[in-house]
Amino acid sequence: MTEREIFLTAEGLAKIEEEYEELKTVRRKEIADRIKQALAFGDISENSEYDEAKNEQARLEERIAKLERTLRNARIIDNEEISAEVVSIGSKVMVKDIEYNEKIEYTIVGSAEADPYEERISNESPVGRALIGRKAGEIVEVHVPDGVIQYEIISINR
Repeated sequence: MTEREIFLTAEGLAKIEEEYEELKTVRRKEIADRIKQALAFGDISENSEYDEAKNEQARLEERIAKLERTLRNARIIDNEEISAEVVSIGSKVMVKDIEYNEKIEYTIVGSAEADPYEERISNESPVGRALIGRKAGEIVEVHVPDGVIQYEIISINR
């Protein structure tokens, strides 16, 4: 199975690297210490502290493996690659919801660093897919579970 390329901004890469280092150096040691402490209680067959620490260790190792895959397959979006003419990954796009006459600024990012609460949307999301490749002034239709949303692209920035 070939792994697909994961698009990251320089900022997104820095966040992932920071989390990765924190998990490997700090959290691993904390969990290992908890496991040692739980083992000191004796019989592990009915030791809930041991079971919980082992479960947490498994979740941690799974997260570390995911971050390693992300870093291994990362393609960093260079600011010089980002066009102000056409929406692409890394673009900051000001759109106007035509129905509600509200303006929203989205940053289009790869799925690994998407955070809708910060208006950082994935290029794979319905809105992201609809905006990619479009120009300022265009009206795009986004098919969402509740129907169709129409956005007018007001501006595109790096």
